[in-house]
Amino acid sequence: MDLAVIRIGPYQIANPVILAPMAGVTDLPFRQLCRRLGAGLVVSEMVTSDTRLWNSRKSRQRLNHVGEAEPRSVQIAGSEPQMMAEAARMNEALGAQIIDINMGCPAKKVCNKAAGSALMRDEKLVAEILSAVVEAVSLPVTLKIRTGWSPEQRNGLQIAKIAQDSGIQALAVHGRTRTQLYTGQAEYETIAEIKQAINIPLFANGDIDSAEKARDVLQQTGADAVMIGRAAQGRPWIFNEINHFLQHGTHLPEPALDWQQGILLEHLNALHAFYGPEQGLRIARKHVGWYLQTLPGAEDFRRQFNAIDCPQQQVRSIQTFFIRLLEGDLAA
Repeated sequence: MDLAVIRIGPYQIANPVILAPMAGVTDLPFRQLCRRLGAGLVVSEMVTSDTRLWNSRKSRQRLNHVGEAEPRSVQIAGSEPQMMAEAARMNEALGAQIIDINMGCPAKKVCNKAAGSALMRDEKLVAEILSAVVEAVSLPVTLKIRTGWSPEQRNGLQIAKIAQDSGIQALAVHGRTRTQLYTGQAEYETIAEIKQAINIPLFANGDIDSAEKARDVLQQTGADAVMIGRAAQGRPWIFNEINHFLQHGTHLPEPALDWQQGILLEHLNALHAFYGPEQGLRIARKHVGWYLQTLPGAEDFRRQFNAIDCPQQQVRSIQTFFIRLLEGDLAA
């Protein structure tokens, strides 16, 4: 299918398949891996706009962009315009090249602070935050929203117009309201309506888990790109699969097991190196669970894997698991 060139400020996005920001998932090792496997743009985990909290280990890790390919997009979350502006300025000083504003997160602890998708209930405050951040930095600023707070308060269209008028340079829309969380079906009709009303690039997000679904959502919404979140967990090569299908209309073959093992071990070693042995061990457990969830014998293996408390032993156990898989030793 014909794909438009996507620009965000001075940056041309390599292809129309983007990694969504996900707290606790899109850390530096995962972003680098997804970029290598075909993501046209990756967005960091959200960082609080309260810079007084940036001395925590979690914030320092989220603000780490060492060795990351351009453009580096950093998501900030908060509800106070001047704090958001200051967080954007400080991220610019730390090497961010795109500032992304979170107005899409449905998590209770974020919404309870009137941040994330809770902001969509106050259009005046939305306009104040967007204008403050855009004016604070020389970087392009993007925004992620939902279609509204609830089915009765579906104001994504109004927020999108405010965003464009405020100088936002691209908009990602998750096709659910906040009250839906991740349940039900994503509503692409609202995304299509928003796309018709604005001139900035729009990224469609929600339930896109295959190459065909990506093509269908692009066609249905007119979006410039798709944004992939949960479907990339344990399957970071989905970006290459979608890119290939959009360009050629054919499917790449399912990755060979030994290649999947190589990707998993690369990711595992990167997590150990980035977080250190103790924290890296814990974070690796959820990623390994995602990688193996469709493979035979995964459930029993995962229980054993989660009890391992040595990085080298984690690596060896993955190697042993894949040897058994390749030898047909594990029943489906």
